[in-house]
Amino acid sequence: MELWQEMLRQSVDSGKDLVERFDFKPELAEKLNSLFHTRINPYYLSLIRHPGDPIWLQCIPDARELEDDGLMEDPLAEDSHSPVPSIVHRYPDRVLFLTTSQCSMYCRFCTRKRKVGDSTKINMKYIQDGIDYIAAHPEVRDIILSGGDPLMLTDFLLERVLKGLREIPHVEIIRLGTKMPCVLPQRITTKLCRMLKKYHPIYVNTHFNHPWECTPEAKRACEMLADAGIPVGNQAVLMKGVNDDPDVMLELVRKLLTMRVRPYYLYQADITRGTNYLRTPVSKGLEIMDKLRGHTSGLAIPAYVIDAPGGGGKIPILPQYVIGRAGKNIILRNYKYEIFTYPDIEENPVDHAPPVEKSFKRKGRGRKSAPKAVPVATEVESIIE
Repeated sequence: MELWQEMLRQSVDSGKDLVERFDFKPELAEKLNSLFHTRINPYYLSLIRHPGDPIWLQCIPDARELEDDGLMEDPLAEDSHSPVPSIVHRYPDRVLFLTTSQCSMYCRFCTRKRKVGDSTKINMKYIQDGIDYIAAHPEVRDIILSGGDPLMLTDFLLERVLKGLREIPHVEIIRLGTKMPCVLPQRITTKLCRMLKKYHPIYVNTHFNHPWECTPEAKRACEMLADAGIPVGNQAVLMKGVNDDPDVMLELVRKLLTMRVRPYYLYQADITRGTNYLRTPVSKGLEIMDKLRGHTSGLAIPAYVIDAPGGGGKIPILPQYVIGRAGKNIILRNYKYEIFTYPDIEENPVDHAPPVEKSFKRKGRGRKSAPKAVPVATEVESIIE
C-alpha cells in the first residue's frame, strides 16, 4: 500500500468522527454526513490553524448546508448534457469524462455534490460507455477526466483509461482535473509521473484556493508534474471568508507561479444547493481582478468567469477598462485609473467575393467507422486496496 492510500485510511470520514474530533452534536453530524459525505485526510486536516479559518471552511461541514437556500442541485445542467452516465458533452469539441465518485477531501462547496461520493451515480462500470461515446464522435478532440478525482484511481486503472483514449485517433488532448496536488500531494509519485508521460499531451488542472495550501509538499508535487512535461493550471473558486480579499488572491497567484502552476480560472461560486453561505457578490470578484491587473505579472492573472446556470458555459467577466468613445478615439483607463486615448482605425468596407462552398466527399468510401475502443475494467476496484 502506498503512502497516499494509507493516509486516506486515516481520514475523518464519518459522523462519528465529526462528533469525536470537532464536538458536533450527533444528530447534526449524521444529517450533514448523509447530505454530503465528509472526508478530510490527515494532510489537509493539518493545514487548519483555527476553527472557521479558510481551510476549515472548505472541508468541515456546516449546519448552514441544511438550510433551504432555494438553490439548485445541478446548477450547470450537467445531467441534461449527459448522453451516457460518464460523459458531459456541452462544448462542441470537448467532453467531461467522469471516472470515479471518490475524492481524497470532499469540498463543502462542490458543484457536483448531488453525485460525488455516491458510487451508484459515478461508477467505473460506465467508463467503457464513455470511451465508446468518444470513439463514435470524431468532433471530440479534448477530454477532461474528472469525477470525483481521477487520481483516486490506482495507477493501473488510470493507465487503462488513458490507453483507451489514446487508441482513439481523433483524441488530441487529455486533461486531468485533480485536487490532489493541493489536498493530498503525496499522491503525486515518481511512478505516476512516469506513467503519465507515456500519454502526452497531458495537462493537469488543479485547485488551490488559499495561500496556506501552497506548502512545500504541494510545491514538490506540482514541480514533479512539470518536470514530467505536464503543464499545470489552477482553477480557484471565489468564496466568502476563504479568498474574497485582493491581498489574499494576490499572494495566492504569486505563490502558484513559484510552484510552476499557471493561474487559469477564478470561478464565481456556482449556485449549488447548500453552498449559499460561501457565495460572494460578483462585484467582489471584479474588485479582486481590478487589484490584480497591473499589480502583478499578466502570467499570474486568471480569467474570472461565471459558469452560466443552465449549462450556458463559462462567461468571462472583466472590470470596465473602456470608458467610452470621443469621435474615432477610444477612451481607456489603466490599473491606476489614469485615462488614455487610443486613436482607432475606421473600418473600410471592401467588396469581397462570397466564399465558395466546397463539398468534400470521400471517393469510393462510405463514412469512416468509429475506431474500436480498448476495453477497460468494468468492475469497481477498491480505491484503497
